[in-house]
Amino acid sequence: MGNVTKKDLVEKISDRTGLTQVDTKIVVESLLEAVSKALQQGKNIEIRGFGRFKIKERRARTARNPRTNEHIQVLAGFKPVFEASKELRKRVNDSFWAKNPAQGSSSPPAA
Repeated sequence: MGNVTKKDLVEKISDRTGLTQVDTKIVVESLLEAVSKALQQGKNIEIRGFGRFKIKERRARTARNPRTNEHIQVLAGFKPVFEASKELRKRVNDSFWAKNPAQGSSSPPAA
C-alpha cells in the first residue's frame, strides 16, 4: 500500500471534474488552508459521511528518553486529530475485507 500524495489527489480530482490541474490544486490547497485556519481558531470541522477534524488538549507529562533513560518534562499543548465517521470506517473495512478475505479471520468483525 503506497501513500497518496496531494499531487495524486489533484490529478484524480482534475480527471473526474474536468478542471485543469492548476485550478484543482488551488481548490485542494484552499480546502486544506480553511481546515488549518479553523483548527487554529479552536473550531471543529465536520464533514458528514467522512469525519471530523478537531483539536485535543494534551496534558503536561513526564517522559523518558529511551536512549539515555533521562526523564524530561513534556509541556501541555494541543494537537489536531481526525476521527473517521461510521460511514467512512465501514467503507474502508468493507473494501479491506473484500480485497483480503484471508487476513486475520474469515469474515469481518461485527460493527
